[in-house]
Amino acid sequence: MTTRWPWISMLVSLILTLSPLGREIIESAFFAGEALSRNIWAPIALTIFAIMAAVILIEWLIRAYIFKRRARGATTA
Repeated sequence: MTTRWPWISMLVSLILTLSPLGREIIESAFFAGEALSRNIWAPIALTIFAIMAAVILIEWLIRAYIFKRRARGATTA
């Protein structure tokens, strides 16, 4: 059964965030003791989060479109 939930992109985002590189970026962006490191990495991390959120939204919209199209049936115009 097909679901509208964007589980593929959410799973990839979670794996990337919990990977050693992802954890290092988050730590450097938000928990670093040096202000210079936070000022450099915070915009980069926020941009990555925005891209991941956009990909999740796009997947959700595509899945919702496919779900509605299948619910209508195979009609041709």
